[in-house]
Amino acid sequence: MEPKPITRWISTYAIFGALLLECVILVATSEAFLTPGNLMNVLRQNAFTAILAAGMSFAILTGGIDLSVGSVVALAGVLCADVLQRQGGLAAGIAAGLGLGVAVGALNGLAVTRLRIPPFIVTLAMMLLVRGAAYKYTDARTISGLPEGFAALSHGLVPAVVMAGVFAAAWVLLMRTPFGRHVYATGGNREAAHLAGIRVPRVLLQVYMLCGLCAGLAGVLVASRLNAGYPKAGEFYELDAITAVVVGGTSLFGGRGSIWGTLAGAFFIGILNNGLNLFHVEHYDQLVVKGVVLLLAASLDRWRSDGA
Repeated sequence: MEPKPITRWISTYAIFGALLLECVILVATSEAFLTPGNLMNVLRQNAFTAILAAGMSFAILTGGIDLSVGSVVALAGVLCADVLQRQGGLAAGIAAGLGLGVAVGALNGLAVTRLRIPPFIVTLAMMLLVRGAAYKYTDARTISGLPEGFAALSHGLVPAVVMAGVFAAAWVLLMRTPFGRHVYATGGNREAAHLAGIRVPRVLLQVYMLCGLCAGLAGVLVASRLNAGYPKAGEFYELDAITAVVVGGTSLFGGRGSIWGTLAGAFFIGILNNGLNLFHVEHYDQLVVKGVVLLLAASLDRWRSDGA
């Protein structure tokens, strides 16, 4: 059933209005918000969450979720840093981080499709497993002493350019390929998609591998920003990524959403984080605020579904 016009409009455009309102409020209340240094910091910091959210969009569009992405950020960064420290070269380090992300995504996808374990449980278990592996691999230490050129990957506008490339590729995949149509169909009605000839298990496997790839890429960029492999990196990143996707209008029930809504949602969360920091809000209070935002977004998603 097609959503009613008002719910369709809210689903599509509300996040852009909310993002504009958020910016107006911060401009009016903080002189520091519009400074070049702060805006560059917002853009650079938000790139990591946005890249994760791009991959998360695919998982949530199928009616699934991936809670392991924050831990993958840590382990991918650690593995990349270790390769670099051992003089493996920049290309090898990046390939190691990306490959780790794809491998974890494949394990998630196989567990969901072959073992038929719910994605929430699979990725929750993987979140713990991968985080533990990151600590075990480094003996809970930071891997430092990396080549100077590695830090250049997170300097200036490089993360923003990478983020733009990821979202452009995600838009092409979702809107211009059969794979994208299969993702929407799988999330809309899995049984109907199967009866229509779509190989649903293969779609789900590819989706989780894509989500892992984005997490691996974010892990490499975070390691570059820190210029170190840090096993504690990426904590709560999965919360920001999921919140960005849901706030951006993608339904937790699958089958409905847009990649540009996710980008707006990611910037909404990134600017919210920045605003809370500008006003010196304590970290634990920030978690409360983001939890409330996620709850409100999920409630709005439920209302949209009921209004369809």
